[in-house]
Amino acid sequence: SVHMIVVRVRPDFSFEVVDREKEMVRLGAGGLDGKKLTPESMHAALQALSKFQRLATSHQVDEILAVATSATREAENGGAFLKAIERKTGIRARLITGTEEARLIHLSAVYGVDTPKRAVVIDIGGGSVEITRGSGSAVEFARSFKLGVIRLTERFVDSDPISSRDERKMTEFISEQVDRYLGHLVEAGYDRVIGTSGTILSLGVVATAMDRGTAPEEVRNLRVPAKSLRRLRKAAVEMDLEERMHLPGQDSRRADLMVAGAILLDTLLKKLGADEITLCDLALREGVLLDYIHRHRKDIARVDSYPDVRRRSVVELAERCRWEAEHSRQVAALALTMFDFTKRIHGLGDREREWLEFAGFLHDIGNHISYEKHHRHSYYLIKNGDLRGFEPEEIEIMALVTRYHRRATPKDHHIGQQDLSKQHRRAVEILSAFLRLAETLDRSRHGVVRGLEIRERLGELRIKVQAVGDGELEVWAAHRQARALEVALDRKIWIEKVPYRKGLKGVNTELTRQKLPRNPRRVG
Repeated sequence: SVHMIVVRVRPDFSFEVVDREKEMVRLGAGGLDGKKLTPESMHAALQALSKFQRLATSHQVDEILAVATSATREAENGGAFLKAIERKTGIRARLITGTEEARLIHLSAVYGVDTPKRAVVIDIGGGSVEITRGSGSAVEFARSFKLGVIRLTERFVDSDPISSRDERKMTEFISEQVDRYLGHLVEAGYDRVIGTSGTILSLGVVATAMDRGTAPEEVRNLRVPAKSLRRLRKAAVEMDLEERMHLPGQDSRRADLMVAGAILLDTLLKKLGADEITLCDLALREGVLLDYIHRHRKDIARVDSYPDVRRRSVVELAERCRWEAEHSRQVAALALTMFDFTKRIHGLGDREREWLEFAGFLHDIGNHISYEKHHRHSYYLIKNGDLRGFEPEEIEIMALVTRYHRRATPKDHHIGQQDLSKQHRRAVEILSAFLRLAETLDRSRHGVVRGLEIRERLGELRIKVQAVGDGELEVWAAHRQARALEVALDRKIWIEKVPYRKGLKGVNTELTRQKLPRNPRRVG
């Protein structure tokens, strides 16, 4: 089967399912023993995945996670099939081992069921069965066996109903495969057996319906006695397909595989000495999600803080390069304050303002490579930093603004400048001049400048620097670097330090860390 869920991951790392879908394509049918996936089953799977990809796109998911299991894992043409999936749908599926599959299933089972300390988890698929034992989410034993219901049906079921001889041969084969491993689990001890996946859920529903006369409304945490499943096995092996399809609670699509499933589950429970099995409707797909959440908690928290993909992408790049967060935010805020005070002069808009803010965040990331020529290193890192949500020209402009925050000022013949329009070259000149001066106003990196007051008079700009403490180093550095802004704005600039007083209009560094309405991350 091909299963899909679309979820919204909340800031507290729980998740909400917003959509789910599945297609029973029987990928391993006719190919598990022949070692090749059939063209028909691959076509059906590709059709399902194409539909799922469109559904994910309609939900505007941030990320698609996909894993391939037993049928693809064992097939000679499994690799070619994965390449076909990526080529036709854009989905890059990860081929996982049987042990990893078992671990992920265990994660979902203990998440979905109120579990005592020690639990055995069984998942029956088409090509394999996974059996784990663990305490909570810690998996201590994990094995995958080639005992899936499609595999067993193709190998042992030659008649309908199944013959007593074939039933006995299937039971003996299962026992040979699992005896030693299940013996270890019994010796280690357990408090509960949990069953996941469609096969076990279907058997549990039918067995309960046969006992109660009606199918249960909910399956999660439903406890099914082993003796009820044994009765179901005895009934199923004596029925033909038509009779099995009409059992109460039966999913008709699973009726042809029901015999193998009933024999397998009954045999496993006997070997474990289990009196009952608790059903869980979470399985591998939820395990993949839970594992993703565990490994990406920091990224998910960042989505809550920065729901806008552009801002989040910039912060991610800054963090990868071990930015000086407080200094970079301070410089960005100072630059934005100057931008806002002088908007009537430069006439730039909100888009350019955002470029300036992001350039402020990233202006020093070149230090990650070396302090020497770090402005050039910053340019390179921004250009090659895989920033999401930006057009290539926007990335070029932000990179150039950081490139010119120190040393040389922009020249039309410089690399990067040549390909920009006249309008964008002017933006680079003005924004880099703001950034250059803002950098000097945090020269000590102690955040002593708490506000700026800028007034224009008779073609001159007077900048009053509101500082706590000394602030002389900042004012001295600003005087040395003011020329670039004088040229960019065509104004003479005067800078003086004044004591900081609450109530004066000035910089607010919180502007650079504001939280927007939450938009939790979606994963398909």
